[in-house]
Amino acid sequence: MTETTLIQFVTADSLTTLLQDAGCRVNRIEQNQVVQLQTASQGIGYSVRFGNQGKETGEFLDFTFSCALRVQGELPENLANQWNYSRRFSRLSVQGEFLVLEQDVVVADGVSAQHLAGSLLLWDRVLQEFVTYLRDFSRNAAATQAAAETASAS
Repeated sequence: MTETTLIQFVTADSLTTLLQDAGCRVNRIEQNQVVQLQTASQGIGYSVRFGNQGKETGEFLDFTFSCALRVQGELPENLANQWNYSRRFSRLSVQGEFLVLEQDVVVADGVSAQHLAGSLLLWDRVLQEFVTYLRDFSRNAAATQAAAETASAS
């Protein structure tokens, strides 16, 4: 049996390598000594935000994939709740004029490199589902509104 070295923490450099190995372009942004990674999948930009500090500066025990989309117009009240009730692994919230999709990844007790790659793959799939969900939700809302207008005109 082969012994696997477990990853106990991540750094901006280690996650940059993970993303680049998956074919993503990565920009490192630093504001007020807080580092974030900016990248994209399926043409949708997202960031990687670091969470709890590890033992050393620049080491983190967890991180969050985060995609914020600016909303034009009003959102149906149940858009985020319906997503959260019907999906696992991620959460959707409305924050001001942004619709924010997030997924946390914890490495604190040790994970394999394969687990980290799998978390990125899962995030990519969640983003794909998110785009489809928004498209379908918009179509269904427009069809319901058109049916209501037709019914009230009769």
